[in-house]
Amino acid sequence: MKPAAFEYHRPENLDEVLELLTTLDDVKILAGGQSLMPMMNFRYLMPEHVVDINRVNDLSDISSTADGIKIGAMVRHEQAMKSEIVIENCPLIAAGMEYVAHAQIRNRGTVGGSLAHLDPAAEWPALLAAYDAVLRVQSKSGCRDIPILQWSQGFMSPNLQKEELLTDIYINTWPKGHTYGFAELARRKGDFAQAGAAVLLNFDGDVISRASIALTGVDVGPVRIETAENILIDEQPSDGLFRNAAEHVSAVAGIDDVHASAAYRRKIAVVMVKRALQQASIMRKKQALAA
Repeated sequence: MKPAAFEYHRPENLDEVLELLTTLDDVKILAGGQSLMPMMNFRYLMPEHVVDINRVNDLSDISSTADGIKIGAMVRHEQAMKSEIVIENCPLIAAGMEYVAHAQIRNRGTVGGSLAHLDPAAEWPALLAAYDAVLRVQSKSGCRDIPILQWSQGFMSPNLQKEELLTDIYINTWPKGHTYGFAELARRKGDFAQAGAAVLLNFDGDVISRASIALTGVDVGPVRIETAENILIDEQPSDGLFRNAAEHVSAVAGIDDVHASAAYRRKIAVVMVKRALQQASIMRKKQALAA
């Protein structure tokens, strides 16, 4: 298949992009193209205009901020996985990138593209939900900062207006020495996850002082399991504690599709949460031995 006819635009800077989004109708943004181009080739999408933002260099940086880090929307998956800033400050993200598709797609696909496409099984939304990230969108009339858990407005429907462009992701980092875990189940390595879990733990001595548990592949958007997080606080890690916390995943509504039922996704998510928590706990034990 080939895409339907469209008009191609290749702006050089952000102002030009926002001007095009304001003046044109039926526009799609081309970032990495890993989702957009197949959908256009199969004519699931037939936009009149395609705006290629690959020359907008301001969106391709990873930098430190006063409270954490900023990731530009055009940062590639591979770039994030290998970034020293990400590895040092948000190691869970670097670890999660290893589960994103295959090397060719990681080299081309972008953070912003994944978030704007908002496939329920994508890793980025869950990883950012674990960190309580904030997404910045811009238009000619100004900008909005959107908490990640308010980003999904339904199935593959981000909180993004017609004239807006996702430009940056802001992440408040956790204290040095926090631990993390990431686990997901897919039919084959690189396939979309049927369910996955991203976990962050911080410790005060041997006791968990802060916890974050986010899911992917289970619902239409990223999910935080606050009830499970609260169970972990002020407790010492144990298999029983992790099993008890993970069971709260069963309360998520879940989604049915051709790949798996909601009930199956919930069942798998419970297992993935336990595995991710165990990874974070083992990491803590290794830190203690190395101290």
